[in-house]
Amino acid sequence: MIKNFLYNKKIILIFYILFTSFLFVFLFNSYSQAWGDPELVTKINSAFETIEDWILKISTPAAAVAVGTGVFMKKFSFGDEERIRMGKKLIKGSLFSYAFILAIDLILSAIKSLIS
Repeated sequence: MIKNFLYNKKIILIFYILFTSFLFVFLFNSYSQAWGDPELVTKINSAFETIEDWILKISTPAAAVAVGTGVFMKKFSFGDEERIRMGKKLIKGSLFSYAFILAIDLILSAIKSLIS
């Protein structure tokens, strides 16, 4: 009895998830095709573009400061191996993070050019 109840609960949950996802896809797709992009979608897209621009503007000086800090940490370690290791980690991590941000921007630009 309890197993059947739990099984029925799982089936109802799966049906609900599938139904709502189908409903959202159908409604947004038909709305978008019939009348173009709604105003809310346009505002959200412009907000994400603004956020992306700010992230790119902030990441360049942040990466430069992190690399500079790592270089100075290595330079003024006075033979302390722990500080040398930390400086190398800081330089590698900041360069990897900056490259990751630039790669994401490149991928998003490629997708945006394919869509439009």
